[in-house]
Amino acid sequence: MTETHLTPETHARLQAELEDLTTRGRVEIARQIEAARALGDLSENGDYHAAKDTQGHMELRIRQLEALLKDAVVSDEVGDVDTVAAGSIVRLKYDGDRDEDAEEYLVGSVEERREGLAVISTESPLGKALLGRKAGPEPVTYEAPNGRLTVYLLGVRG
Repeated sequence: MTETHLTPETHARLQAELEDLTTRGRVEIARQIEAARALGDLSENGDYHAAKDTQGHMELRIRQLEALLKDAVVSDEVGDVDTVAAGSIVRLKYDGDRDEDAEEYLVGSVEERREGLAVISTESPLGKALLGRKAGPEPVTYEAPNGRLTVYLLGVRG
């Protein structure tokens, strides 16, 4: 797994989610499975199968969180807010678009989620091309799966 850049807030939120799932979550799902078992025949017991399905999804999320947090790089870089880093919000327009077509994105992990912003992963071709850049008239060109693309970095904020 590759390292994931997280803000301290997101790292703390994910750590709390993992703690909750491994303690309260596991106890609760065990209770649900036990209660469903008490209803009898497991082959036709919808409650039992639903609880086992929920348990599987929860265990998958626990493994995802453990792997992500193990390789996470927590960065609280506030140094140069004009430079794109993990956690930056960027305003971009693609070559050929008008300025009013520009959109804002969060650069970072999908786990960073912010209301109303799509995420550009720091590991994606565009994310790698943007890291360390400052807004300005120079185009940013990167190799996408369907060819070379050019964007303009119109703004960066923390």
